Amino acid sequence: MSIATRTGDAGHTGLMYNRRVAKSHPRVEAYGSVDELNAALGLARAHSEVPFVRDNLLLVQHDLVTLMGELATGVEDLPRYVKDGFGLVTPELTAKLDRWVAEIEAQSISFKGWATPGATVCSAALDVARTTCRRAERRVVVIHEAGQLENPEVIIYLNRLSDLLWLLARWVETHAAGK
Repeated sequence: MSIATRTGDAGHTGLMYNRRVAKSHPRVEAYGSVDELNAALGLARAHSEVPFVRDNLLLVQHDLVTLMGELATGVEDLPRYVKDGFGLVTPELTAKLDRWVAEIEAQSISFKGWATPGATVCSAALDVARTTCRRAERRVVVIHEAGQLENPEVIIYLNRLSDLLWLLARWVETHAAGK
């Protein structure tokens, strides 16, 4: 089977369980933005020389696959999705981010006011991931406001993740400066 299926040539794509929607559909915008976030995290991970950063970013990337799956499933298909053994975004996933934030905040990092991205390649990639995360969060809010997202934990997770990414970029900059 070829990756070029041609089923999207007319501007439509498939959600889970063979539901077809326009590629401009808000749900596609939401999970597409999370997909971009996952790629940005991969770039940050590839540029990190610190196992603490690399290993935790990989865990987040795995969580984002769960999040994308949930977003790629219409509300009417969620019971089937769960029955088929797929996971949903849970408070436990968000709690992992909270623990990571607390771990970073317990260390000595320096920042004042707004950050100017670009001190290191890794921190710049983390800032790209952060802004992509904020966009994904906005896209998810759109489908939530339309009554097409039953799980508000998705929004909470993305909000917490963007905070974490900002903090992690500052942590990387601080450690790169030898502070």
